[in-house]
Amino acid sequence: MSSVNVLELRNRGGEVVERVARGASVIVTKGGAAVAELRPIPKPALDRETLFERFKRLPSVDPEALRRDLDRVIEPSL
Repeated sequence: MSSVNVLELRNRGGEVVERVARGASVIVTKGGAAVAELRPIPKPALDRETLFERFKRLPSVDPEALRRDLDRVIEPSL
């Protein structure tokens, strides 16, 4: 986890917020002591209907062809 002091946060706040938006957590310090933590807000879970709709759009998989492809790449005896 990275940290920034209050002056850095004031001068480079946009950059700090962008880092947090990308998933990083940042500790804010004042006089060398940690005073706050900036962290991303968790995304809400998808509801069941949305998950089912996404599942319906997945491509079908031929298990025999998948096994042949895997055997070509990985030792078949595994």
